[in-house]
Amino acid sequence: MTQEKKEDYLSRKIVPFEIKKGDTILDLLVKLQDCGFQGRNLGRALEILYKMVSDDGILTVLTLSGAMVPAGMGEIICTLMEYQLIDVIVSTGANLIHDLVDTFSNVGHYVGSSEVDDGDLFENRINRIYDVFLPEENYKRAEDGIFELIQSTFHQKVIAITPSELFYELGKNMNKRSIISVATKNQIPIFVPAFTDSEFALNLIKYSVREGYQFQFDILKDVLKFADIIRNSEEYGTIIIGGGVPRNWAQQVFPLLDQLDKIETMGYNYSVRIHTAAEFDGGLSGCTISESKSWGKYSLDSRYVSVWCDATIALPILISGLLQKLNII
Repeated sequence: MTQEKKEDYLSRKIVPFEIKKGDTILDLLVKLQDCGFQGRNLGRALEILYKMVSDDGILTVLTLSGAMVPAGMGEIICTLMEYQLIDVIVSTGANLIHDLVDTFSNVGHYVGSSEVDDGDLFENRINRIYDVFLPEENYKRAEDGIFELIQSTFHQKVIAITPSELFYELGKNMNKRSIISVATKNQIPIFVPAFTDSEFALNLIKYSVREGYQFQFDILKDVLKFADIIRNSEEYGTIIIGGGVPRNWAQQVFPLLDQLDKIETMGYNYSVRIHTAAEFDGGLSGCTISESKSWGKYSLDSRYVSVWCDATIALPILISGLLQKLNII
């Protein structure tokens, strides 16, 4: 093992963060690159993300878990799509149904509190997502709106389709702004691996029981569809919000291609991850990018950074800085 020299360890100084009048969020992120801890990681995330989105040869996959839309992060996702900064979305069904709640209600979610009597909320038919309130009637508005979409989109009761195709077809008939409609307009596929784990799927079950619909979802076909997207790309990057099924579903494509195609170049080349999970309990959402290399999910020379931070803090800052760096805002 080669021993490093003292000067190799001390080649770069910490620069104390200096607040200056007129500084932008981009200035903030650049300055943080010379600081420490998660501030530096957030600054590094800007540079890696900028590389990903400014190179048309890099396929950028956004994986989305956690209650991001109820917390007010949905418009960020729409903005990324409208400026062609992401190419694929892999999401929980929950984020999509909450987006549809916002779409079909004048006010979808409300500022709430975690210090509240949940029994009292139940009596008032108000659902709580930490400090966000969601009235049950807004779920009903979304249920009715989705049913009207299904009726206008499909003219038969037996619907054999993949989840990604369903969202694409519904998006074509939506005349309101939503993640689904913006994705369809920009030809961005939305994959929902844990499709039945959401109120969206529960609505489809209700349409089946009450209205006679038969939904036949081919979930394996979506895996192969995503594999084809990867096959037709030169390089690949992930923007990972949280962990869960969306994260690993997007990453498992490379072990699949290894077994199917025996391709030489394996794994994502870039990644920016925002999460709060710890690696030491062995949970998959705490799995590091480095650990994922052993599975072939990331290339051995990949550039990546993990930012241990609440995504409702880090994501708005990071994307605002990115848009400034791209001269979009």
